[in-house]
Amino acid sequence: MQLDFLDGQEIDVTIDTFHCVGYWTPEAGSETGKPLSLAEGLQRIHEDAFVVLQDEELCCMMNGVGHIGPFQDQKNSKMLVSVAPACPLDNLGDQSFIQDHGLRYPYYAGAMANGIASEELVESLGRAGMLGFFGAAGLPPKRIEAALKRLTESMDGLPFGVNLINSPNEPRWQQEVADLLLQYGVRLVEASAYISLSLPLIKYRVKGLYRDKNGKVVAPNKVIAKASRVEVASRFFAAPPERMLDKLLASGEITEEEATLAKEIPVAQDLTAESDSGGHTDHRPAITLLPALLKLRDEMQAQYNYPDPLRVGLGGGIGTPMAAAAAFSMGAAYIVTGSVNQACVEAGTSDYVKALLADATQTDVEKAPAADMFEMGVTVQVLKKGCRYGVRGAKLYDTYKEYDSIDEIPADERSKLEEQIFRAPLEDIWEQTKQFFQQIDPTQIEKAEKRPRHKMALIFRWYLGQSSGWALRGVADRQEDYQIWCGPAMGAFNDWTKGSHLEEPTNRKVVDVALNLLYGAAVQLRINSLRLQGLTVSSSDAPVTPRTMKAMTPYLVSESLL
Repeated sequence: MQLDFLDGQEIDVTIDTFHCVGYWTPEAGSETGKPLSLAEGLQRIHEDAFVVLQDEELCCMMNGVGHIGPFQDQKNSKMLVSVAPACPLDNLGDQSFIQDHGLRYPYYAGAMANGIASEELVESLGRAGMLGFFGAAGLPPKRIEAALKRLTESMDGLPFGVNLINSPNEPRWQQEVADLLLQYGVRLVEASAYISLSLPLIKYRVKGLYRDKNGKVVAPNKVIAKASRVEVASRFFAAPPERMLDKLLASGEITEEEATLAKEIPVAQDLTAESDSGGHTDHRPAITLLPALLKLRDEMQAQYNYPDPLRVGLGGGIGTPMAAAAAFSMGAAYIVTGSVNQACVEAGTSDYVKALLADATQTDVEKAPAADMFEMGVTVQVLKKGCRYGVRGAKLYDTYKEYDSIDEIPADERSKLEEQIFRAPLEDIWEQTKQFFQQIDPTQIEKAEKRPRHKMALIFRWYLGQSSGWALRGVADRQEDYQIWCGPAMGAFNDWTKGSHLEEPTNRKVVDVALNLLYGAAVQLRINSLRLQGLTVSSSDAPVTPRTMKAMTPYLVSESLL
């Protein structure tokens, strides 16, 4: 951008209703160029836009020189009202996040459990310069291993990650998954649903630590944590706990060198502030959560003086370009999407679920018991419209709290549970549950046989676990029992895309959605910059609406994605 400041002269000149700041002239030796409408100029996000007054109308000039000061009537000069600096997509967020993870854009799609964040979704985003996390939570290790084999081959060095979810009721599963990640050389995990840190997570993080020739500790395995509480985030921004390092060292799972070097790095350099999202959520408002975690970031960076600065991104509630622009304006290093991706073509769920999601409004969500942390009373946010999972899951949790065993449940109430929720005798459900845990974790069966209340919890978790599987497979006679993780961002996205090509689920491709959110955010930020200069821009002057890839690509920085 070329701006010429005229020293010692008055700056502001008011022409009718427009507050002018100077004048614009074409570059020496070049033609004036064609004036563009305000909307067209702001959409060309990789170019500076000079908003000028011509024939009492506002328009944009995309080159030339802006002069700040009194108007001078030079050849082809025009009154300068304001300037919208270029806002290329690769300049959004924190450049170090992009560079460290080998990305083109500061954007990632969070892991959606049970493979909803599928291999196809991860591959599409990675090839477009963004980051995707495979949704390993809830899947058996063999299924996860198949995904790792495919992704390590198909991505061929492109960035991708895998979810490592906290599973306090299934520690064996978490250990097996962490070992698989190390075995296949997966260099990035998204750590979610953690209240306290786990040994498998710490082992993954510190394996392979070494000191380079400059004395800096290098960690091959990176962690992006998700947190909605300051006390949880502080554990990730701190070095791995010594007691955990000692335990891993004693068991021979890490070396003395790794244990020593681990004291110089954080558990996670990147942390996502998880606001009101689908799935596990504390329903925290992004506008209060992000500033709190940014403050924590600064405090802990000052305390530990890490050579690689800590970073905070934002996820939860991002379903429109305006939300994405707000996240970047507040200082997010990157943004994370979830619910909106579940309705995309590449998502590993049924077409019926995608249609339900595409019809959801912001209020069509509710809290429901979480299958993986049922006994702890942890909840997830799910789709309410067209589903009764929330009501039925809550009924099971209330029953669990009231009684100490299946045998204590009154006969009439038990009959209702069997007829309306389980559709089978509870004895049959227990037999199916035992078969499941015989393969996953046999110790759960032993525990249940000794503790009737634990047995009841496992039986109730059968329904909670099956409900998400029915949704994934599109089981027709179980539609009202579908557990569909969803946050209000889904409804906001549907409102924004109404009347566009993205309204139809069959047109929602994950890269198309991602670039529209980023591109729209860039346009919105340019609009905001004009507002800061006193120019009010209406939605009709510069609409931030979904665009097809063909229409959007000429305005993107760097090479075409077509």
